[in-house]
Amino acid sequence: MSTENEGTAVPPAPSAPPVPVDAPTPSAPAAPEGSDRTAPLPPVPPSAPGAQEHTQEQQPTHTGSAPDASWPPPAMPSYADSGAGGAGAGWGSSYQQQPAPKSGRGGLVAAILVAALVAGGLGGGLGYTLAKNNDDNTGSTTVSASTSGGAVKRDAGTVAGVAARALPSTVTIEAESTSGEGGTGTGFVFDTQGHIVTNNHVVADAVDGGKLTATFPNGKKYDAEVVGHAQGYDVAVIKLKNAPSDLKPLTLGDSDKVAVGDSTIAIGAPFGLSNTVTTGIISAKNRPVASSDGSGSSSASYMSALQTDASINPGNSGGPLLDASGNVIGINSAIQSTGSGGLGGTSQSGSIGLGFAIPINQAKYVAQQLIKTGKPVYAKIGASVSLEDSSSGAKITEQGAGGSAAVESGGPADKAGLKPGDVITKLDDHVIDSGPTLIGEIWTHKPGDQVTITYERDGKSHTVQLTLGARTGDS
Repeated sequence: MSTENEGTAVPPAPSAPPVPVDAPTPSAPAAPEGSDRTAPLPPVPPSAPGAQEHTQEQQPTHTGSAPDASWPPPAMPSYADSGAGGAGAGWGSSYQQQPAPKSGRGGLVAAILVAALVAGGLGGGLGYTLAKNNDDNTGSTTVSASTSGGAVKRDAGTVAGVAARALPSTVTIEAESTSGEGGTGTGFVFDTQGHIVTNNHVVADAVDGGKLTATFPNGKKYDAEVVGHAQGYDVAVIKLKNAPSDLKPLTLGDSDKVAVGDSTIAIGAPFGLSNTVTTGIISAKNRPVASSDGSGSSSASYMSALQTDASINPGNSGGPLLDASGNVIGINSAIQSTGSGGLGGTSQSGSIGLGFAIPINQAKYVAQQLIKTGKPVYAKIGASVSLEDSSSGAKITEQGAGGSAAVESGGPADKAGLKPGDVITKLDDHVIDSGPTLIGEIWTHKPGDQVTITYERDGKSHTVQLTLGARTGDS
């Protein structure tokens, strides 16, 4: 799957209904058959906002091997940042006058028509007289108007209600390196002490002495500093300098209880357009996504993502993905992209309805570790797995990176009896089809968690339980 870390033509308006045709009098000639169809409005051309941001792009698969299942190998693919419909049938239909009847009832028909005309004239005359009298009495015509000034009360459960509560707790982040490079992303208030959660790739440029600012929807801007960042999880925590005392953290939901079809609301700054709100649904769960920053280094990010069709674009990275009640269920991180724009490229593609978010249960654990120690802690099985494109499972390699052992001596995999050449096909109830999928699933757990591994050896399936180990830091 090729994805881009971050996230059509408008169809024409339907034809307008026709003006009703007045009924002809009996003496009128027959109207010609056919009718004029209203022309459709021209399609609205799509707009193209500017302001790109630094993003990561997602690539499908990768050849090579990782030193163990808790970290990828040196060579990962590079991922970068940041119809008109045809006109339908027209409205209206043709009208044709019917020939007068040839029977003796013609006189009766004429009498009825005359009576109808008299009644119509009388009604019109009465209406005019009343209106005129009223005009004469008041001297003006009264027009009814709202006394509320157009105020609308919206329920708290509507999208507008959720957005009104969540927007004040989101920020637009600008990160700039010492060389002046950087981009725009999003974050949200994590606690009352001024900690903001976002993506690692949003703040990566400002890690080593760069400049970092966070701007709230009310226009207040604060300088900030990086508290900790986790390349593997693509999660970072920053802290506002001189944080205000009235911060309202967003409520965190339970991403394990999210169901496909649940409503979603995304908040971010797509292409620099701060405080943008979009909606959609959860379109899939446990979607394996792997990405790197395009630098060619061994650093990479893996997630078992929530997939959403809410519009997500470059600039949404790090922003909250909310449920219908306004609880954070994920951190928007990547989009599926049809474009080829890379890091530093001249083009960025937008949303095609395939966005990916880090589940909040995982992000919460990572953020708490970063606030506590400044370093991430990763779960691991202590085995090197192949990252080749495969649908059969995650194969333990014959040798680890740099000539090290593929199975760490005394590690969780070694204690469970796993060996080089074994192909892991399941972790608990989750099907494993590749090395990146295995790593993403392992990282949804915490060190010390017990998991069930299903693997194949010599054509036979085996099941074993193991306790996940721990690794601290990204290096």
